[in-house]
Amino acid sequence: MTAGRAAVPAVPGVITAEQVVATAHSIAAVQEADGGVPWPEGHVDAWNHVECLMAMTVAGLNAEARKGYDWLARAQRPDGSWPAKMVRGEAAEANGESNHAAYVAVGVWHDLLVTGDEAFTRAMWPVVRRALDFVVDLQTPRGEIIWERSPSGVPATYALLTGCSSIYQGLRCGVLLGEHLGDPHPDWELAADRLGHVLAAHPEAFADKSRFSMDWYYPILGGAVRGPGARERLDRQWETFVERGLGVRCVSDQPWVTGAESCELAMTLDAAGDRERALTVFGDMQHMRHENGSYWTGWQFVNRAWFPHEQSAYTAAAVILAADALSDTTPGSDLFRQAGRYIVPVVDPGSCGCSRASSRT
Repeated sequence: MTAGRAAVPAVPGVITAEQVVATAHSIAAVQEADGGVPWPEGHVDAWNHVECLMAMTVAGLNAEARKGYDWLARAQRPDGSWPAKMVRGEAAEANGESNHAAYVAVGVWHDLLVTGDEAFTRAMWPVVRRALDFVVDLQTPRGEIIWERSPSGVPATYALLTGCSSIYQGLRCGVLLGEHLGDPHPDWELAADRLGHVLAAHPEAFADKSRFSMDWYYPILGGAVRGPGARERLDRQWETFVERGLGVRCVSDQPWVTGAESCELAMTLDAAGDRERALTVFGDMQHMRHENGSYWTGWQFVNRAWFPHEQSAYTAAAVILAADALSDTTPGSDLFRQAGRYIVPVVDPGSCGCSRASSRT
């Protein structure tokens, strides 16, 4: 790949390139001196941190993004994981989450697509390799991946559907990175194949978090479910989660739409080939934009109040990535569409031979 990048994305009638740049600067404004990009309450987790770095890369803030990747390299532990929450460089929650570790591969692959910087990719490859080895070590015989492990090495007792859907994409990106760098990892590819089957055919493998909209759309966004199965899945709970003119509920039982989930659903719809609804959802959530280019986390539409009363960097990041996906601007704009490129054919769960045991909640 050669270095270079396209223009900053814009979606006509929804968001301009200048607005996207302002949103990226709202992320950079909260980036800490050590490179971490925190939540509004002050902690940094690797998954949302990576999402913010991807967004800044899309908008051309490469120096800020690279500062964030340096943070990841420094904060990674010998087992390949990151603390679930870090505050001012110290672990506030020490357990390492599998989806956090896997998303680093997505970020590094995305950086290579957008910038073409081979040297940076090679420098980050050991970080990715350790991270995905940590992830694969948490895979069960059936194929789901346990959601976290304690610093002493004790794994949790269950897997999460949203987390595993994101992990699926991380493993696929890791495989692509390894092939590109001449260091293939067929074990990651096999792990992704097994995980993809479980995601598509064995809902009982995951703890029941079905009230969360992420569990509805993430198997599609991460790439494990596409085609007719994706369309059926989206239609089945559309009325449960989508509020016309406002965005997407975070949870089904609360009158609360959130910006990040709305943008992720827009990218999901785009990946599933439903561009019309993708543009509608993305346009509907723009009421959450703050005058400085940041975005409110959510809107409680019964009380008519921002909830929480904060602007979050991860919401701003989701906006930028959705704008790129919907505008096809940068070479990384099809990242989520391509996540379904290696989809595993669905096998009848009644004849595949997998355990039908339910996961603990």
